[in-house]
Amino acid sequence: MDLGSALYSWRIRAVLRHVRGALLDFGCGTNQLVRVYGNGVGVDRYSSGYADLVIEDAAALPFESHTFDTVTILAALNHIPNREAALAEVHRVLKPNGTLAVTMIPPRISFVWHKLRGRFDRDQVDRPWAPGEVYGLSRSHTRQLLLDAGFRGITQHRFMLGVNTLTIAHK
Repeated sequence: MDLGSALYSWRIRAVLRHVRGALLDFGCGTNQLVRVYGNGVGVDRYSSGYADLVIEDAAALPFESHTFDTVTILAALNHIPNREAALAEVHRVLKPNGTLAVTMIPPRISFVWHKLRGRFDRDQVDRPWAPGEVYGLSRSHTRQLLLDAGFRGITQHRFMLGVNTLTIAHK
């Protein structure tokens, strides 16, 4: 297992204890979380061959309102150019009292990580960055995005040796 895969597995372990019921993994990449959890749908904007569903617009999910108990966004919120609209859409598809779990690294660490691993990271090699994508998001920026989208009960916990943040929010 390479370093990138090991870190992704660490993110999965961090969020699994917060996942319950029907899961939507938003920006699923290799869709590992859905495969490990076993009851969910993985969506992504890019066709990597792993997503259950490829979507064109992160702010136009093809699901009824109040469909999912849990939505996860693992290391992907910064890659969604229309994050504000996408989070409003996540809020719509979550059931009342549903849980959103987001993992994110800060911008400086993300920048260094992407520069060091860029040519070895299949995600970076296979697709160009879209306008609006950024290198990571700060804890405060992530929190404010969730508040603006109508989430409540937001808690943030550092993990992965303090480098990554797990943000949990509720509808």
